[in-house]
Amino acid sequence: MVLAQAAFELKMLLRNGEQLLLTMVIPALLLVVGATVDVGDLDPGTRRVDAITPGVLALAVMSIAFTGQAIATGFERRYGVLKRLGSTPLPRWALLTAKALAVLAVEALQVVLLGGTALLLGWHPHGNPAAVVVLLVAATAAFTALALLMAGTLRAEATLAGANLVWVLLLLAGGVVVPLSDYPAAAAGVFELLPLAALSEGLRAVLEHDAALPLKDVLVLLAWATGAGALAARFFRWE
Repeated sequence: MVLAQAAFELKMLLRNGEQLLLTMVIPALLLVVGATVDVGDLDPGTRRVDAITPGVLALAVMSIAFTGQAIATGFERRYGVLKRLGSTPLPRWALLTAKALAVLAVEALQVVLLGGTALLLGWHPHGNPAAVVVLLVAATAAFTALALLMAGTLRAEATLAGANLVWVLLLLAGGVVVPLSDYPAAAAGVFELLPLAALSEGLRAVLEHDAALPLKDVLVLLAWATGAGALAARFFRWE
């Protein structure tokens, strides 16, 4: 039952042109432009494609797990889809699990598409793949919890505007294009506590600098997942 619902959720995500634009096309364009155009100075010996690819992967994960899920769930709630699903034999936990599985499936497609594009541009990834998986799973939990919190408490129109606004703000402050080390120290100290910054910096540490699992970034993501998940469980309204 869960797998069937997950397949349905995945089909709906892939059929949505706006979702594909946000989760696939824009990150791919940002990757190509960022890897080929001189924007800002880099440390000696740093290759542009190696520096930007982890940030673009982080942005793609946030786009589907937070922005896409928040908007889709918000309008499903408005049009009564969630209420109708709640009256079927499908348990609510199974619905949420199916949504999470659909997000993970899209993320796998993103890694293949964006990773393949980066390899064609000359990307040389390093690090332990298991560390990358841990970061992606923790980030998915954090972003999905934030999406359900927003979609379950705000009106659909407010969720649409808020999710897109958060996407833009985190793009600027999340270390996607420019590493946090290039920001003023005071600003970097605040930004590194944001979930997108924790994911982009963690992926950059592993994939660019061959570091071990960045525990601080993982803890930041788990803290967001725990806090937002608890609030979503308390305040989420199904109709």
